[in-house]
Amino acid sequence: MIPFIDLKAQQKLIRNKVEERFQTILDHGAYIMGPEVFELETKLAEFCGAKHALTCSSGTDALSMILMAKGVKAGDAVMVPAFTFTATAEVVALVGATPIFVDVCDDTFNMCTQSLKAGIATAKDQGLNPVCVISVDLFGQPADYDAIESVCNENDLWLLSDAAQSFGAQYKGRKVGTIGDATATSFFPAKPLGCYGDGGAVFTDDDELAALMHSIRVHGQGTDKYDNPRIGLNARMDTMQAAVLLEKLEIFSDELNARQKVADRYNDALSNIATTPYVMDDVTSSWAQYTLCLNTENREEVQSALKEVGVPTAVYYPIPLNKQTGYKHYPSATAALENSEKLSKIVISLPMHPYLDEETQDTIIKALRNVLINENSKAA
Repeated sequence: MIPFIDLKAQQKLIRNKVEERFQTILDHGAYIMGPEVFELETKLAEFCGAKHALTCSSGTDALSMILMAKGVKAGDAVMVPAFTFTATAEVVALVGATPIFVDVCDDTFNMCTQSLKAGIATAKDQGLNPVCVISVDLFGQPADYDAIESVCNENDLWLLSDAAQSFGAQYKGRKVGTIGDATATSFFPAKPLGCYGDGGAVFTDDDELAALMHSIRVHGQGTDKYDNPRIGLNARMDTMQAAVLLEKLEIFSDELNARQKVADRYNDALSNIATTPYVMDDVTSSWAQYTLCLNTENREEVQSALKEVGVPTAVYYPIPLNKQTGYKHYPSATAALENSEKLSKIVISLPMHPYLDEETQDTIIKALRNVLINENSKAA
């Protein structure tokens, strides 16, 4: 079976250096928030150009820290795309606020500004106070921030960029991590920049916001560990994970280039048989996933046929958030979020990682083409 994401090839490249760093940590014994954590924060900030980078225990905690630092609370409404992973809405509910589900564009999979405007109106109609937009850079491509920022400015909303999948990408000359009031990212192992466990980071240029998040990250700590002026989280990063990320960051730019080459080959080979990903002008993707749209709703049959010949696939995401059992009672911008609901039925993701060699990729392409040609002939 072809691996969906090949972390072993990457590990082979950096293993000796990672083991050296592990030995250093075993020697100094600072297993949580050790010196490697602060070294990583400095290098992450330098990489994207943000003034402050704070590591934490997961991408979900990164989102939570920002919402808590901004004082989001019950009665507030936060605009969230419906076509994304649960964590984006989960953190809103956990602070007591109300997520308002917004539709996405059918080409970029990212937040639709017309639906965003409708979501803001819906929040006001329901007596809620719209305070924030959480954009999501799905599958690695930044959202259309010029358009989203314009809506935010018109409605006095602040912007949180959920870059769990897009760290390393750029939007019109701006690097992910420098967009919005704050950015959250994830270092889950499957992400473009991933550790060997859970991990995340927040980025901001706001000194006051950064100071609050420093406190929230460690139980709302004040002047010392037993002074807690605010409610916080246990969201510290393990030093071992920082060590892994330091070595991965050294090869990250090369890996981003390799991901782009893999995406280009997929696009060239598949654009005449499926709807391949659309990337906006003057924008780059970190290609967390290579997700295309099938011209059939027989997705399970396509996946089954590919599995039989050793080609793995995945579906991100089969149920939009506005249809999820735990979230369907929250408001949506409109009665139906047509693009989110349609995409959930036809998207499929192919193996994507920097070490996908051309021979293996050609095997995947050939298998998918054969399956889709067969599906199209049955439909005819």
